[in-house]
Amino acid sequence: MTHNYVVTLGKLCLVLSCLCVTFILSSAAAQAQSTEDVHIVPRAGQDQHGPTTDLPKTNDSAPQAHIRPIRVDVDLVLVPVAVTDAMNRPVVNLTKRDFALYEAESAQEIRYFMADDGPISIAVLFDVSRSMTDKIETERAAIHEFFQNANPEDEYFGIAFSNRPRFLVGPTQSTDEVEDKLTSIQPSGTTAMLDAICLAESYLRSARYQRKAIVIISDGGDNTSRYTLRETKKLIEESDTQIYAIGLFETLLFNSLEEKLGKKWLSEITDRTGGRTLTVQDRAKLPEAAAVISREIRNQYILGYRPTIGNGKWRQIKVKVTSLPERPLQAYYKRGYYSAER
Repeated sequence: MTHNYVVTLGKLCLVLSCLCVTFILSSAAAQAQSTEDVHIVPRAGQDQHGPTTDLPKTNDSAPQAHIRPIRVDVDLVLVPVAVTDAMNRPVVNLTKRDFALYEAESAQEIRYFMADDGPISIAVLFDVSRSMTDKIETERAAIHEFFQNANPEDEYFGIAFSNRPRFLVGPTQSTDEVEDKLTSIQPSGTTAMLDAICLAESYLRSARYQRKAIVIISDGGDNTSRYTLRETKKLIEESDTQIYAIGLFETLLFNSLEEKLGKKWLSEITDRTGGRTLTVQDRAKLPEAAAVISREIRNQYILGYRPTIGNGKWRQIKVKVTSLPERPLQAYYKRGYYSAER
């Protein structure tokens, strides 16, 4: 009897032990599963104060944009326009009567007009690739001259690019801080200008001001970007950011293919956004060009009109300066937008 009791008790203990082991293993598995569900691994290069300093990896054929071109305020399309004279000086004394505005060749009534010199959010893209080695001091002087015309309330982001874009500073209203960060880097490596533009766009989506601009100082060559020119054009076409470029294109005997294409690429990008590319062949004129672009960005007109019913398609815009025929004037503006479907 005692022997049977001991055997039975031993079997009971063995069963209980198995149940305990099973429970422990199940709990551990459940805990591991729970931990895996909530565990967050920071993306490489992630900054606690903003987007990653490197471009996000993607398998898509084109970058994803979630912002609208120009600015469509319910039933009003707002078009920023910069006007310059033959000497590249901003023209700041125009009125609504001096403009004519068209959508798809159809004249539009200008219902809203404002001369806008308010603060703006600006991403400054500074080329520090190897091709800029003997131009870097002039490039730094251009940055300084650009900031001489700054609005104290302007917001800045600083990005340098060579093999890849590097986010350096921002958002900040200190031009000294941006200048110090940008001018402390020594040139080296290849050129990822298109990637830098895409990175700047991602930061400007959370910018303080509705008016946004990207300013590029470069020789325009690109030989290592992950984004293609076509993808970059698509991104900026769907954005409301104006892009300006100050290009240094010296005529040399052995210019690379990228340097030869630099001016064309920069112009194709800036013209799509309502900005423009100002080029110089003499590096001594680079700071002067930076001052011209700086003044132009900060002196613009905003024209507003009511569009026809949207269909989600591209709407072409044309702006003309109709007055002052004795003064040849040039208007810079974005040539269209995607209308909202209704």
